[in-house]
Amino acid sequence: MNVEASAMELLWGDGGRRSRGPRPALNPAEITDAAIEIADTEGLAAVTMKRVADRFGFTAMSLYRHVPGRAELVALMIDTAMGQAPPVDTSAGWQAGLQGWAHRLHTVFRRHPWLAAATTQVRAIGPRELSWLERAVAALAGTGLSGPERVDAALVVIGHVRNQVQAETGIAAEGGAQLATGLTQLLRSHATAYPALVEAAENGAFGPSDNDGFQFGLRCILDGIAGIIAARPDPPTSSSS
Repeated sequence: MNVEASAMELLWGDGGRRSRGPRPALNPAEITDAAIEIADTEGLAAVTMKRVADRFGFTAMSLYRHVPGRAELVALMIDTAMGQAPPVDTSAGWQAGLQGWAHRLHTVFRRHPWLAAATTQVRAIGPRELSWLERAVAALAGTGLSGPERVDAALVVIGHVRNQVQAETGIAAEGGAQLATGLTQLLRSHATAYPALVEAAENGAFGPSDNDGFQFGLRCILDGIAGIIAARPDPPTSSSS
């Protein structure tokens, strides 16, 4: 069985679930939880089979009886960390519903910063991760967008959330204030070449108060989708004879 097939079995079969009966010394759920704890504090690169096994006082070979390899473990980590998506409230319209959904997804990605990079890789997709896409696509039902368009719209929002979290966590890790100050000074020394950026920096861009990028970008995306929907011709109405 190849890596993708074994990951799919763990994600969608019974392999990742606790069963009744005598409790085994290890199980995929506990292994996954331990790996997530390591990734949350030290990053995904710190997660190795040996490192996780050390948490339980076992050898790495003990883990392979439950999780075939690191790729399968990462797939389980992603699905577990994502969790089941909450319902989307569209009572105030699809736009408000998707905005709330995006903020909840942003919270999940912020809680587990390694998710942003991990979810860009080609991999097996689990049921809980897929539930986030399901909720967003369902929220767009009745808008006049086609099925592929609803999926694409949801993926654009997911991409925005992912990119924003990567930027936020990357800046925080590298010392955002220091980087912003250095960039502003660099722009001023090359003002002739970058006049638009210099003006933006003078108005607060790249500074501590420039912290609404997520909301602004989300508004641009949702307003853009709304504009596409509004520009669609009304469907023909059937006339009664």
